[in-house]
Amino acid sequence: MFDILIKKGMVFDGTGAPPVKADIGIKGDLIIAVGDLDDSNAVDVINASGLSVAPGFIDAHTHDDASLIIRPDMEAKLSQGVTTVICGNCGISGAPYNLTCEPSGLLRLVFKSEDFVAKDFKSYMAKVEEAKPSVNSAFFTGHTTLRMNAMGKNLNRAATKKEIDVMKEELELALCQGSIGLSTGLFYEPANAAPTAEIVELAKVLESYGGIYATHMRDEADFVVESVEEAIKIGSEAKVPIIISHHKCQGQHNHGKSIVTLEAMAKARKTQSIAVDIYPYAASSTVLNEVSVLRAEKTIVTWSDPYPEVSGRDLKSIAAEFGVSKLDAMKKLLPGGAIYFMMDEGDIERIMTSNNAMIGSDGLPEDSHPHPRLWGTFPRVLGHYARDRQVMPMHDAVNRMTGLSAKNFHLAGRGVLKPGFFADVTIFNHDTIIDLATFERPKQKSLGIEQVIVNGKTAWIGGKCVGAGQGRVLKRRVGEK
Repeated sequence: MFDILIKKGMVFDGTGAPPVKADIGIKGDLIIAVGDLDDSNAVDVINASGLSVAPGFIDAHTHDDASLIIRPDMEAKLSQGVTTVICGNCGISGAPYNLTCEPSGLLRLVFKSEDFVAKDFKSYMAKVEEAKPSVNSAFFTGHTTLRMNAMGKNLNRAATKKEIDVMKEELELALCQGSIGLSTGLFYEPANAAPTAEIVELAKVLESYGGIYATHMRDEADFVVESVEEAIKIGSEAKVPIIISHHKCQGQHNHGKSIVTLEAMAKARKTQSIAVDIYPYAASSTVLNEVSVLRAEKTIVTWSDPYPEVSGRDLKSIAAEFGVSKLDAMKKLLPGGAIYFMMDEGDIERIMTSNNAMIGSDGLPEDSHPHPRLWGTFPRVLGHYARDRQVMPMHDAVNRMTGLSAKNFHLAGRGVLKPGFFADVTIFNHDTIIDLATFERPKQKSLGIEQVIVNGKTAWIGGKCVGAGQGRVLKRRVGEK
């Protein structure tokens, strides 16, 4: 007798194997059986005939740290079939925070308020758990966050040995309390003065804890190749697995460089673990900054503190209205955020189908006019790239957002549909699944996600969030690899 019995679906088990027609029996929070279960009964029988059944999708790169607390129903993610989010990316984490040292703008990018950060990792996890989010979550500890605590506001320099020791101590405590590793945002001003040696020293702490190093690299444009080489060096010297965040090649004259970066990773994989994540769009999004404005063919403002009314508008149009240059207009809008159009479809497809590449949305939930990746990433990969363009088989696409991600983030018992694993399940319509979020109307639910189960409880059905609180914080156990 099962609690839930999913009948006659085409099962993509998350391993990368082609789908097979099978039933899935769930009891409590676990998958108990997969196969022919015609003779079984259940409290809730789901007829999945004509539908696809997959492990719940794992969003490999998010900034949902505050969203889990503010909007615990997590509609933007459940509506895509996502059951687990990886947070604390790009060097920005909710803990440990010394709020007196916060540079202008950084907290605003993800958290917006001191209510969503904490003095240590344990306290932050307690805030998330108290909010009872509908999806699972795992968290990196941010290098920028550690840097602010140890160095105060004077961040345009290398850290001293004493300051590095303070960062190492805080990182070690976070790892003991369940952090999955260290993330860096070396492109951003609070961290880009840090030399490679500073990151290596911090990353060395990860090895004995089974921690992971994830990086928003120093440069994703003119020096993208050199930045990949730096990431590889950090992983090699610290002896830890690395994940290159939202890999891309920005700027028209850098299009095609993914051929070189992926070759460098392939060579390095002979001796170390390297993964990447990618979102399926030719535009990026982050804070308003001069470097990105100069590189982009087009810039859309996503938020501005002094001029909130310009959210969603083209920077060129705003500049004309102000009667100033684009750069001068950008400065008037600070602090703010933007979408930047500057990637090539060839690089996107090459990276997305490369070895050990995962799917991550990199959405910014607190933007008033967010990038459509926040709402559309996973259905876009399945519908546009796998089904319509046939860039890769559907079972390969599912693997890149389930089993492969669970393996790279060491999420035990997740990402695969097999007995003994947690019952995170997404049921979707292969024929209709597609993203509807656009750059003009970014907050649109996708089509084709029929039902989502998180830890054995239905979280999404009939186009709506149902139930609450079934998500869990997935904490790294000390030494777990």
